[in-house]
Amino acid sequence: MAEKLMKYSEAVKQFDPVLGLETHVELSTKTKLFCPAEVSFGGEPNSQLTPVSLGLPGSLPVVNKTAVDYAIKLGLALHCEIAEWSQFARKNYFYPDMPRDYQISQYDKPTNGNGYLDVELDDGSIFRVPIERAHIEDDAGKNTHVGGADGRIEGADHSLVDYNRAGVPLIEIVTKPIEGVGERAPEIAGAYMRAIRDIVRALNISHARMEQGNMRADVNVSLRRNPSDPFGTRSETKNVNTFRGIEKTVQYEIRRQAQILSEGGEILQETRHWDEASQTTAGGRVKSDADDYRYFPDPDLVMLHITKEHIEEIKAQMPEMPRERRNRLKAEWGLTDLQMRDILNADALDLIEATVAEGASAAGARKWWLGELSREANAKGMTLEELPITPADVAEVEKLIADGKLNDKLAKQTVAGVLAGEGTPSEVVEKRGLKIVSDDGLIDKAVDEAFAANPDVVEKLKSGNMKPMGVIIGAVMRATRGQADAKAVTKVVMSKIK
Repeated sequence: MAEKLMKYSEAVKQFDPVLGLETHVELSTKTKLFCPAEVSFGGEPNSQLTPVSLGLPGSLPVVNKTAVDYAIKLGLALHCEIAEWSQFARKNYFYPDMPRDYQISQYDKPTNGNGYLDVELDDGSIFRVPIERAHIEDDAGKNTHVGGADGRIEGADHSLVDYNRAGVPLIEIVTKPIEGVGERAPEIAGAYMRAIRDIVRALNISHARMEQGNMRADVNVSLRRNPSDPFGTRSETKNVNTFRGIEKTVQYEIRRQAQILSEGGEILQETRHWDEASQTTAGGRVKSDADDYRYFPDPDLVMLHITKEHIEEIKAQMPEMPRERRNRLKAEWGLTDLQMRDILNADALDLIEATVAEGASAAGARKWWLGELSREANAKGMTLEELPITPADVAEVEKLIADGKLNDKLAKQTVAGVLAGEGTPSEVVEKRGLKIVSDDGLIDKAVDEAFAANPDVVEKLKSGNMKPMGVIIGAVMRATRGQADAKAVTKVVMSKIK
C-alpha cells in the first residue's frame, strides 16, 4: 500500500528540513587498505582475497600509505583540520558481507575533521556545507540476493556473498547537520554530491563511478516546525548511488515525514532504502546509535602520525580545484553560466578541455560533444567517455573542416565511421571517399545542369532575387552526393548569373 505524502510545496511551508549526508568514496589504490590484495572492478567473485581481507585468525593488518595520503588530499580539499595523531577503531556488528564481524574504521580520532565545502547551485549562488569528518575505513563485501524481485532480499530464497570488495579503502565524508536548506534541500544535496565527485576525480583518488559502487551516499533527513526548534528524528536512506536518486530521496522523505507529523504521528529512527523503480523509500531496520557499535581502538594497528612536513609535501601536489577550474575555463572559452552548466550536466568538461588541448576551438569541441556525440551516447545508453572516439579524433575532424576538406554533412558521416570502428577520421574519409569536391570543372557542370532543370529560379536570381539560391545549391549538392563546397558552388552560381 502506497504511503500518504504531503505536497512538497506544502511540506516545506510547514516544516524546516535538516539534511545530513554520509558519502562513501572508494579510493583508487592498487591494493586494499590493510593487505596486498588487488583492487579492481568486475573480477571473478572471491578471487581478490588474502587472509587479512577474509579476517582469518592470526592475520594482521598493515596500513596502505597511499590510502592515507589520498585521505589527506581530500581533507585539504574539504578545508579540514588534519590531525597529527589519528587512530583506527573496530566498529562491531554482524552482517554476512563483513567477514571479521567488525569494520576497521575511525571513531573519535579521525584523520580529517571540522571542514566545509562551498557548493555552487544552479542560479550561481553558493551554499556552504559543513563537514564533521572525513575518515578512513575499509569496505564490506557485496551480497547478491537470488530469487527475489530486483535483487532485493525480500522474497529471495538464498543469497551469495562476494568478498572481493571487502577491505577496499574508503573515505567516509560525514557532514554536520545541514541547516537552512528550505525548499532547495534536494538541489543542495545533489549539488553537494556532484561537487564531491568532481573533487575526488580532480585529486585522482577515486574513479567515483556511482554505477560501479565507487561512490554512494547515506541520506539523512529530519523535519522540525521552526529553525529554532531542536532537530527532529531522522531517517537514514542507505547506499543511494545516483545523483537523481539522492535528490528524489530527499524530496520523498520530506513529503513522507511531513504527512506523518501533520497527522500527529512520530518518525521512527530507522534505515530506509531507495527503490528506483517505484521512486519511493522503504523501511529497513531500526537505526543504531554509535554506542551500539561498541567502538574501541584496534589493538593490531598503531596510531597514525601525520607530520606538518608531510602535509606540506601533499599540499604541493594538490591540483587546481574543480570550481576554480570551471571559472577559469568559462572565462577562457567565453561561455555563459548556462553554457557551462550544460557542459557540466553532460559530464563533458574533461572531454572538451582535452579536445581543445588537441587543437580544436572551444566552440567546435562543445558543438560535437554536446550535440552529435551526446545524442549517440544517449541512444546507446553509454557515457560520453565510453564512446569509441577520442578528443584527438574530434579535434582532427574539426581540422578537416577548417582546412576545407569536409563540410558539416561529411563531418557527421566521418564521425559515424569513427564510432563504427573504421579508423581515424582521415582513414574514414579515405575509405568512404568523403572529401569535398573542389574541382571547378565538376562544380561548373553541376551548376549548369541545375540551371537547365530550374529556368524559373535562374530568372529570379538574374533579376536580383536571391531567395531561391538554395534550390540551385541543393541540386548541386545532390548531384555531388553532398560533397561540393557550398562556398565554391555559390561563387560559380554568382559568376554565371552576372
